[in-house]
This record gives sequence, C-alpha cells and structure tokens, in this order.
Amino acid sequence: MAFEHAIALTGGIASGKSTVATLLGLHGLRVIDADAIAHAILDQESSWAAERFGAHFVVDGKVDRAALGRLIFSDAQAKADLEAHLHPRIRIEIERQSEQQERFGFPYLIDIPLFFEKGSYPIADSVIVYAPKSVCLERYQKRSGMSREECLRRIDAQMDIEEKKRRATWVIDNSGNLKHLQRECETFVEMIKKKYHYKN
Repeated sequence: MAFEHAIALTGGIASGKSTVATLLGLHGLRVIDADAIAHAILDQESSWAAERFGAHFVVDGKVDRAALGRLIFSDAQAKADLEAHLHPRIRIEIERQSEQQERFGFPYLIDIPLFFEKGSYPIADSVIVYAPKSVCLERYQKRSGMSREECLRRIDAQMDIEEKKRRATWVIDNSGNLKHLQRECETFVEMIKKKYHYKN
C-alpha cells in the first residue's frame, strides 16, 4: 500500500530542501522528488502548455519554467489551470514510486513542497527544512536575481514557515552554514535508523 512508510519532506522557498534531499540521499535514505516528477510531466505536457498559455512558453520542446512561473504567480486562473492539469498526473506517479519503495519496509522520503498547503497526501510523519523567513528571502533574492518585492510575494504565497515548523513531526534547521546543515541531516538519519531499527 502506498505511503505507509513515507515521510513527507517539506519546507519553504529557499529554505534548502533540495540540498537536504541530496544530503539525506547520500546518507542512505531514499527520496522521491515531487518537483522532478512535476518537471518531467510538464515537459511531456508541453503541447498542452503551449495551447493553454501560449507557444512562447515552450522552447525546443520543453516548457520555459521560469517564464511560466512568472505568469502563474501573477495570474490566479493560470495557476489554478496548471495545478488542475498537472497535480492528478503527479499524484499517480508519486503513488507508483511510493508503492515500489514500500517493498523495502523502511521509511523513505517524499519531497513535497506544498505538503501542508494542499493536504492531499495521507502521510502521517513529516520533516521540515527550516530557516527563518528573513534568511529565506535573502537566499532567494541572491539565487533568483529577482526583486525583493517579487521574492517576498512568492514566499508569502505559501504557508508561513513558522506554521509549517509547528505542524512538522521533525525539524532540520538550515539557518546556519553548510557544516551545521550536514550535522542536522546526520542527526536526523541516525534518529530514523534507530527509531525503525535499521541495521546496515
């Protein structure tokens, strides 16, 4: 049965979730990446995207995600249409991969950015990659090159990071440097292995 041993990995924009997913994977935890699935499906659905949003959103057969991102963050109907089209397809693929992971009988992570916002996955435990909003905003500006106002608007479109932290089962703190984050990830992995009696 899908999701029985799943742990939702979530966070906020620029909280460092992708880095944590990589680090946890290096420590032996298996990760299903909802973003990677979404990107692959979006490219498969490029003809639909061109028809719905305009041919200029597709370059060399692939969706220009940066351009589409700017549109959906400024157009609620476009965002709703995109989610209505993609989310059922993403769910099917995540469920398929989850069923494969269940054969191991040991916890694995599903990287779901909007886990709390959507509430659409029956997963009991969750771990949040946490950094204060001010830190996320600074990182996002530096990474994206967008204005402070645009970065803040996108961050504010998600549930507040402090509320996510309250709801999560566990917290991986990413408010410090990379060495601090590595220690946080190591501690989390050891806790999971001990809790579920994993021996390797």
